[in-house]
Amino acid sequence: MNKKNKLPTMKDVATHAGVSLGTVSKVFNGIPVGEEYKNKVDAAAKALGYHVNAYARGLRASKTNTVAIIMPNLANPFYANLADMCCKYLYKKGYRSLLATTSYDLKQEQEMVDMVLQNKVDGIIAITYNPDLSIDDEIPFVIIDRKFNNQHVPCVSSDNFSGGSLAAQKLAENGCKNLLFLGISSHVAGEADKRPLGFESYCNLNGIKHTIHRVFDEDGIEDIYKFIEDNTGTSGFNYDGIFCNNDQLALDVIPKLEELNIRIPEEVQIIGYDGIKRFGSDKYYCSTIRQPLDEMASMAVNTLLSGYDNRASALICLPVEYCFGGTTRF
Repeated sequence: MNKKNKLPTMKDVATHAGVSLGTVSKVFNGIPVGEEYKNKVDAAAKALGYHVNAYARGLRASKTNTVAIIMPNLANPFYANLADMCCKYLYKKGYRSLLATTSYDLKQEQEMVDMVLQNKVDGIIAITYNPDLSIDDEIPFVIIDRKFNNQHVPCVSSDNFSGGSLAAQKLAENGCKNLLFLGISSHVAGEADKRPLGFESYCNLNGIKHTIHRVFDEDGIEDIYKFIEDNTGTSGFNYDGIFCNNDQLALDVIPKLEELNIRIPEEVQIIGYDGIKRFGSDKYYCSTIRQPLDEMASMAVNTLLSGYDNRASALICLPVEYCFGGTTRF
């Protein structure tokens, strides 16, 4: 390689600044030196285009200021927005982010955890579906929305039970008399499983007629479509209010109802869960129970970096709110 194409070194910075290599090292490691020397080193580094190799320095100090974020995918706006906000808060704390996705594959989840640990990360924030995930107890780990068999890992979540209850309350306040919960979920238990429990609890306490129709991932949307068809007759749909366990399901259900000539929200009102907004807009895709993603990301980052006691189990629930999105009357 031609010498002029080589990346500058600390020695080059020292020569350009007219100071010792030790002085350059002190400046780059935050050790106090005279202001004149610091200014010389900073000016030389800028002139030469020298950048501190923080990763290499971190390895020597057994700390890389890097946190891994593991998500099922980035196609779902919920996961993408959560990952983006985690990156934002980590950057504010002086940390870089290493992002990995798993496509809901349990084996791949373990492989991603093992991979990021090999990259000497200082911690992991993740949404996983593997209840038997093996993690190093020495590595700080915060999980979003679900617990797994390692009970010492803090979990950050929205208040799913209250969210389900709030959805039923809003549908009832909007005049709905016969409510339906629709959900597609994993066999792995998670905090989201509390949404139908909150929904059902409100209905039972207030004497509201309701049905819970919950299927698993392998049943897919076709099972939901069949249920809708089976409950549609000459007089219309059997239910006038639907709570879907996430916004994506609500968006899948709406075209099916419209195909059956069921008007929304005139005949059936729909509430989703997550709070996903239209791309480039402040409008929601549907009326929804909004998860506080910004607060969840901030809490996950702060919990991870706070040096929490690994012996303690913690579930941190953050409040949700109802947001109008056009699929309800109000």
